[in-house]
Amino acid sequence: MTRTLLSILTTALTLTIAAAPSHAQDSLAYDLSELPVGSIVHKVTAAPVEYRGRKAIKVEFTEETTRAEFGVSVDNPTFVLIPARFKNGTIEVDVLGRLSRNAPKDSRAFVGLAYRVVAPDAPFESVYLRPTNGRKKHPPVPRDKRAIQYFAYPDWKFPRLRAEYPDGRYEAGANIGDDEWIRLRLEIDDSRVRVFVNGEEELALTESKATPATGDIGLWVGIGAQGYFANLRVTPR
Repeated sequence: MTRTLLSILTTALTLTIAAAPSHAQDSLAYDLSELPVGSIVHKVTAAPVEYRGRKAIKVEFTEETTRAEFGVSVDNPTFVLIPARFKNGTIEVDVLGRLSRNAPKDSRAFVGLAYRVVAPDAPFESVYLRPTNGRKKHPPVPRDKRAIQYFAYPDWKFPRLRAEYPDGRYEAGANIGDDEWIRLRLEIDDSRVRVFVNGEEELALTESKATPATGDIGLWVGIGAQGYFANLRVTPR
């Protein structure tokens, strides 16, 4: 083999190795026209529906959950779990939140994503929206800065985060409203979380409140909310 040919082969091999993704995993994509195989419905109801022009999964509290401690507590494991084996990467989904007919007065159409869920009642992290606090509704101060919320179950729910971090670093405003489709994207890298709403970065956290784990993805709703979910894409990294 000539030196020229050897040099060409070595260069090609180097480029191939450099171009190969590191620890790459395939994306998981669900249109959510039906419940994905292996889903777990936990303390909520879930049903395929068509709403505002999209096929989706509708999620809301069961009657039992509404009557239980969740009526006076917040930020709990109330979700549909989708198998994912996710630790870091990107999660994208279309969400729509609206108030249930008998929603408590403090409900804000809570709807969002849970992630790194290792078991239904185990610790997990979440980012959710309060659509009725969105700027489109012109809520009073300070609710206009509280349309997006991060929390880590069970130790770091929003009341504790708000009390210990009055600078509001775990919340943010967003130009959203209830009963409308919203594109929510989370970019997660260990303790860092970037939150995009309809393509705009609205919240960037550098210190999450949980030890990163590998787990499932949850379609999450809060008290008094009807949540609709469509077009879920999970891209682990």
